[in-house]
Amino acid sequence: MSVSSLGKIQWRRLNKINRHIGPAYKYAKRINDNAFPASIRFVNTWTPLASAFNTKPSPSFTLQLQRNDIGLFGIPQLSEPDGFYLLKEEAILECDALVKECCSPKRSRKMVEVFDHLSDSLCRVADLAEFIRIAHPGQRFANGAENACIAIGGLVEKLNTHKELYDSLKEVVENGDKVPTTAVDHHVGKLFLFDFEQSGIHLDEKNRQKVAALNEAILTLGQHFMNGTLQPRSVKKSHLPDAIRHHFALEGDNVVVTGLYADSHMEITREAAYKIFLHPDPHQEYLLQELLKARHEMATLCGFPSYAHRALRGSLAEEPDLVTNFLEQLASEIRPRADEDFAAMGVMKKAHNRFAKEVSPWDVPFFTNMARQTKFNVNSSDLANYFSLGAVMEGYNSLMQKLFEISLVVEEPSLGELWVPEVYKLAVVHSTEGLLGHIYCDFYERVGKLHQDCHFTIRGGKERPDGTYQNPVVVVHLNLPSPTWSTPSLLTPGMVENLFHEMGHAMHSMLARTKYQHVTGTRCSTDFAEVPSILMEHFAMDPRVIHSYARHYKTGEKIPFDLLQKLVASKSVFAASEMQLQTFYSLLDQHYHSAGEWLESCSTTQVLQEVHSKYYSLPYVPSTAWQLRFGHLVGYGAKYYAYLVSRAVASWIWQKYFVKDPFNREMGEKYRQEVLVHGGGKPPRAMVGEFLGKEVGGESLTAALVADLDKKKKKVQDIL
Repeated sequence: MSVSSLGKIQWRRLNKINRHIGPAYKYAKRINDNAFPASIRFVNTWTPLASAFNTKPSPSFTLQLQRNDIGLFGIPQLSEPDGFYLLKEEAILECDALVKECCSPKRSRKMVEVFDHLSDSLCRVADLAEFIRIAHPGQRFANGAENACIAIGGLVEKLNTHKELYDSLKEVVENGDKVPTTAVDHHVGKLFLFDFEQSGIHLDEKNRQKVAALNEAILTLGQHFMNGTLQPRSVKKSHLPDAIRHHFALEGDNVVVTGLYADSHMEITREAAYKIFLHPDPHQEYLLQELLKARHEMATLCGFPSYAHRALRGSLAEEPDLVTNFLEQLASEIRPRADEDFAAMGVMKKAHNRFAKEVSPWDVPFFTNMARQTKFNVNSSDLANYFSLGAVMEGYNSLMQKLFEISLVVEEPSLGELWVPEVYKLAVVHSTEGLLGHIYCDFYERVGKLHQDCHFTIRGGKERPDGTYQNPVVVVHLNLPSPTWSTPSLLTPGMVENLFHEMGHAMHSMLARTKYQHVTGTRCSTDFAEVPSILMEHFAMDPRVIHSYARHYKTGEKIPFDLLQKLVASKSVFAASEMQLQTFYSLLDQHYHSAGEWLESCSTTQVLQEVHSKYYSLPYVPSTAWQLRFGHLVGYGAKYYAYLVSRAVASWIWQKYFVKDPFNREMGEKYRQEVLVHGGGKPPRAMVGEFLGKEVGGESLTAALVADLDKKKKKVQDIL
């Protein structure tokens, strides 16, 4: 099917849908009829996709006439909350049968196929239930989903200690299967085996029990540490000057500091907040020390030199030595560039207050934001007028059509399919391959909604035994402002960047065409999973891409090119100092998780001081311990580096294939076929190296990031 014929089908289909949806159709009609005053009239240049996203979804007339509730995500059992019990029971029965098949001498399928079938049976309930647990406003649905999560979690723990199951898999991975296998089969089999061995199943009973106890301790310590990172700090009023006490919350004779107050115009307020909020907390120090000790002990019991070695197994980086080498090279290259940033901040600080001292850590966010506002005079509200949600989605759709020949088609959901009415359902359709999957767009903020932009896999893609493909289903979860009767949802540049980022994750899931769901789309190592989404940020902030779709929601006027250039340059202000901070964070995380000897001889704050003095340009502030507020040490233990490695690879891909032409169809298809289609089905470091034509190492990763930094600096200089 040609692109043009697909476009005609899409227009006919969407026009029909929009007539049913009501508001989108009536919205356009009111524009044509001049129902709005001229001051708030929308220009009638929107495509059907843009029109759909410029109004909130609402039930159509035909939907209201439906009598049968199709169930959440079209799953019949989930027309009622009790359906989670049925799904859970079905999964348990299916898993019992699959475990028997794995352990049977009469097994006729590849071992890895049976394991992936087992994984798919568990994930299709667990992933769905986990999303509904946090997203559904109905308490009964949320409770039913939570109970299913607990039950499946218990089953997974049981399977992780199933020795016969493990031995059957290990025999195949080490000695080969009785059924012919491929390189992909062997790679995925090794991933399954590693998942097993992380729980210590290969150890004797005594040490297995010890690993289980350590895992429980790590979970508990992490939860308590996370809670502590958010706790406010209280001090006596007398400890603060009269002039700034009112800047903080007051409780009797105490001043309560809830954060860093980085946007305060008074340096003394920023300094006080920094020193009080980040003052060392003995209990948090104890929790972090014990967490790191437990992680190290668990890793060494399982046969790893350190927790970092365990965490990086199977990743793009593969081992801590490469990560440390990369981060140290990057720190060295960045320092002179970061020093230039801090010198420029110092000039701004003196202009702001001629009696000011040298730049301190509490100044950096304040003067970075000031530079963006004063040097470029970019007003967020003025910019937002050019970024209606409909225009941005149409721009993203147009980009996908040009790069991959796919279109985003709005579909009307059935009764009971959605958890809230304000969700868009998109079909992802390729011009010749047809339907690739579905994306549910839960974009608008609401009371009780998780305040985090993220991507959820509801069902992973995989090849079925009959040769057909199990299409993926995902949710993109954002917190955008709702449209009103007079304006569509208007986005800030940061929101646009986040939308492109999360849609990048979604398209990774859609475009992957893996044999196994265990490695489909974003089901790969953290440092590789972020590459497609960060690459989309490059497209999001490219002037050519923005100019192709950004237009004023009232007049239809294209965004002025000088304003566009200022926007792009403002995003690059003091980029080196920001990257130095991320490098410092990553190095500290590696130090904490790379060896255990220091845990008995010094505190985490002493390690912080040592790493700070070596890798960060601004001096350490005595009696502060920001690591005790750094919750990422729990969720990203030994993996905080992944942000920088992903950014380096994404920048490298952008510079090599797309910087000259962000709409290049040939390069888009090459990227899809050599990277995206494989998901995690190939070792990521080898796959990326083949695609880029050069080995992935510390030097090449550093070069990609430094080149990106220097280009950003030039953008700023050109505008100024």
